[in-house]
Amino acid sequence: MVKLTMIARVTDGLPLVEGLDDGRDVPDVDYYKKQAKALFTNLSRGQNEASRMSVETGPYVFHYIIEGRVCYLTMCDRAYPKKLAFQYLEDIKNEFERVNGSQIETAARPYAFIKFDTFIQKTKKLYQDTRTQRNISKLNDELYEVHQIMTRNVQEVLGVGEKLDQVSQLSSRLTSESRIYADKARDLNRQALIRKWAPVAIVIGIVILLFWVRKKIW
Repeated sequence: MVKLTMIARVTDGLPLVEGLDDGRDVPDVDYYKKQAKALFTNLSRGQNEASRMSVETGPYVFHYIIEGRVCYLTMCDRAYPKKLAFQYLEDIKNEFERVNGSQIETAARPYAFIKFDTFIQKTKKLYQDTRTQRNISKLNDELYEVHQIMTRNVQEVLGVGEKLDQVSQLSSRLTSESRIYADKARDLNRQALIRKWAPVAIVIGIVILLFWVRKKIW
C-alpha cells in the first residue's frame, strides 16, 4: 500500500506538498518523514541524481521521480509492486505539472500547494488495491518497465550526506579553533610585551617622578 506521498523542489529541498492523512497506520511515521526530507536535502546538494530511484528503509521502500526540478516521492510497503508505485508517481507528477507547473519556481513558503492533497488522496485510493482490474492491467502494461530503476539502501544514500555534514562540521570546528588559537596568541604576545617593557616603563616613571619632585623642592 501507498503510505506517504511528498513533493519537494529539488533546487533547495523546499517541501511543496505532503499527503495530509498519510502515515496514520505507520509506526514512527515522523521518523520516516524525516528520512524523506533528508533525501530531499541530499538531492538539493546534487547527490543521488538518478531521475528515478527506489530506496529501501526498514519494512518500506521510498520511490521517487525527479522531473522539472521537482521530486515526487512515495513510501510503500516492500511488497507493493514497484511498477504500480512508479505509475502512481507518474499520475501525481502529470497532474501537479498541469495544475501548478508555472508557479513551482516562485513558491516561497513550505507546502504552498497543499490543496493538491485532494488529488493525491483520490489517486491513492485507485492504487491501494493491487488486485483491481485497473491495477492488474497496469502491472501487465509492457510500455512502462521499471527493471532499470536502481534500488539502494537508505543508509547508503543518506550516508553520503552525513559524511558531508561531518566534513562541514569538522571544517567549522577547525575554523572556530583557529580563531580561538589566534586570540590566545595575541593575548600571549600582549602579555609578553607587558612583561618585557613594564620594568623599563616603571624605571622611566620613577626617574620622571624624581625629576618632578626635585624641581618642586628647588
